[in-house]
Amino acid sequence: MIRVPSPAKLNLFLHIIGRRENGYHELQSIFQLIDLCDWLEFEQIVDSEVKINGLQSVELQQNLIYKATQILKPYAKKPTGLNIRIEKNIPMGAGLGGGSSNAATTLLIVNQLWQCSLNIEQLADLGLKLGADVPIFVHGRNAWAEGIGEHLTFIDLDQKQYIVLKPDCFISTQLLFSQKTLTRNTKPTKFCAYQIKPSDFGNNFEHLARRLYPEVDEAMQYLDQFGIAKLTGTGACVFTEVTEDMNLDEILKLSPCKAYLVNSLNESPLNHIQV
Repeated sequence: MIRVPSPAKLNLFLHIIGRRENGYHELQSIFQLIDLCDWLEFEQIVDSEVKINGLQSVELQQNLIYKATQILKPYAKKPTGLNIRIEKNIPMGAGLGGGSSNAATTLLIVNQLWQCSLNIEQLADLGLKLGADVPIFVHGRNAWAEGIGEHLTFIDLDQKQYIVLKPDCFISTQLLFSQKTLTRNTKPTKFCAYQIKPSDFGNNFEHLARRLYPEVDEAMQYLDQFGIAKLTGTGACVFTEVTEDMNLDEILKLSPCKAYLVNSLNESPLNHIQV
């Protein structure tokens, strides 16, 4: 039995700077890995099937963990059956990348178990077929992201703590993208500009999420009392950076919804795991 962490991420900002002919949106963002993790256990079994336990709410064929195993099968030199168990700590539909992280973790571990001999770049390319956020978790490093999220420039970020709130709602990404008032032409920028004044960098989905989901608006109003509240991804999670003058126990206790205190990561703990 192999037990490994699968970390979440925050989008420190998210700008849409254009739209491709195929309908995909060009974006700019910063991916910050955090220490809120799911845990995945992998057990090789005699049975040739891939079985997944702990995520009954998602059908097997639609499960990104399952899809990750299937995309590796053509490269497997020693394919086996797998019993994969997930301990879910990252809330679903939260903008924290839990599903993408689980898929990336599966690619990294099963690549070794099945002796696929794929390198990180090859795994990241395969991961992109599963979702735009998967490559960042395959690489396991903080990054400035462009394109649809697949063009990554790895960056160093200061160690920080964040308060993350999960409003009690499930946001439809499709609904947000379909809104006519969504800003799709934000002026492209550079990482150095973010370093100079990060407070100028927001999330193009924030005003829509607040208008369409009152729970998100409530959570942001709450955090705005203590710092600058931001939406991660398309939501529903919102977060703010921890400062020295905050009464963390009180803020977490009085939160209108589920609250997490998380630490930033310089890199994924998976980067140093060999099976």
